[in-house]
Order: sequence, then structure tokens, then C-alpha cells
Amino acid sequence: MLKLTPAQRRSLREQAHGLNPVVMVGDAGLTEGVIKEISSSLDAHGLIKIRVFGDDRANRIDIYQAICAQLNAAPIQHIGKLLVVYRPKKEKTATLPEDLKSRAPREVKTVRPGAGAMRNRVKKITVKGNERVTAGGKVKRAKTRQTSAKKKSLS
Repeated sequence: MLKLTPAQRRSLREQAHGLNPVVMVGDAGLTEGVIKEISSSLDAHGLIKIRVFGDDRANRIDIYQAICAQLNAAPIQHIGKLLVVYRPKKEKTATLPEDLKSRAPREVKTVRPGAGAMRNRVKKITVKGNERVTAGGKVKRAKTRQTSAKKKSLS
């Protein structure tokens, strides 16, 4: 189980006050599907409320402890049939597919030679997906793709 300080737990209780229950545990208890759904909700939100149906308080406490132990989460609050659980969100690394990388905005360094005793001028330019940099260092729109004469005659 994840350990938190009392101050951290208090802050998370404040944040959880306005949340609605995301997962509901029914009469079947903690099934594999329920554990998987709780895990995905924790990955997405970090802090969630879980509603446990059933009148047996000892059973609800066992479910609460089992959730925290199996999913490496921290117990935040247990009031009646509501359980509040926290696990830090996983950092997502956004990677673009290879075909989109060339179209994404990118930074290009241009060098313009200086006249006489002047130094070369280095300039960083942001180029969007539909633009290109000329040999002179100017930004222009990309050229349209050529189509064959055969395709033009068919349309």
C-alpha cells in the first residue's frame, strides 16, 4: 500500500469531496473486472470514489483494504458505503507516429552570411507542417504535390 502523511490525506479528502463515485462494487464483490476498472480509473484520474453495495461493514473494510493492497493505492477515506482511494497518475509520454513527425511544428536554425566584416546571422524559426525553408532562409508554403496528366484527364 502507498503511504501518505496526514496533511496529504487531508488535502486529498478536500479534493474528493465534490467527486461522484466512478466504480460501483455489487453483490459479487471484487471481481477481476471490477479490479481492472478501478485500476484504469486510478490511471486516468488518480483520486476516485468507489461505492460498495451491501450492508456488512466488515466486508466493506475488507474490500477497501484489498483494493489498496492489490493496486498499490493509498486509502484516503471510508464513510459508510463510499471509499476514496488515491494513486498517483502515470506520466504519459506523447509520441507522434513517424508520418506525423515531419508535419509537426519544428524549429529550424537558419544562417545568413554577413556582408564584409559582419558576422553570420543565426536565426531560429518555427516551421509549421505546410511550410518549408528555402536556401536563402525564407519560409514559404510547401509546394503542392504534382499529379499526373493521366489522372487530370480522368477527372
